[in-house]
Amino acid sequence: MTRQKTVLILCTGNSCRSQMAEVILRHDLDGAVRVLSAGTSPQLTVADGALEALKQAGLPTEGLYPKDIDAVMNETIDLVVTVCDHAREICPIFPRPVPQMHIGLHDPHGESLESFIRVRDDIRARLVPAVRNALSL
Repeated sequence: MTRQKTVLILCTGNSCRSQMAEVILRHDLDGAVRVLSAGTSPQLTVADGALEALKQAGLPTEGLYPKDIDAVMNETIDLVVTVCDHAREICPIFPRPVPQMHIGLHDPHGESLESFIRVRDDIRARLVPAVRNALSL
């Protein structure tokens, strides 16, 4: 039996884009991959707009919280996806070589719910197919 592949979504605050991407990838790839998210400088809470945008799409939000990159450094990760330029620039060195890709997403932090919804939809339009392709799913 082959091991389930793990994807890490990495951004700065782990409060908006990466949280939404974690939930959407887990849902849209129907459990085909294990999805984690983390931040290089995590916020204290997940943004209300991110939670509401997910809820409006019928996606679960229970248990979401910002995590520091150190919390996942020892995980076996098969693909790192950075979703902001800052995280891409300072992406840490993992204990073993890990393929990386960058899908830049707008940061909706502090903006209207509509902005979060646009980012949510962009994740589905660009990030999900890119991860599916990168992992040959």
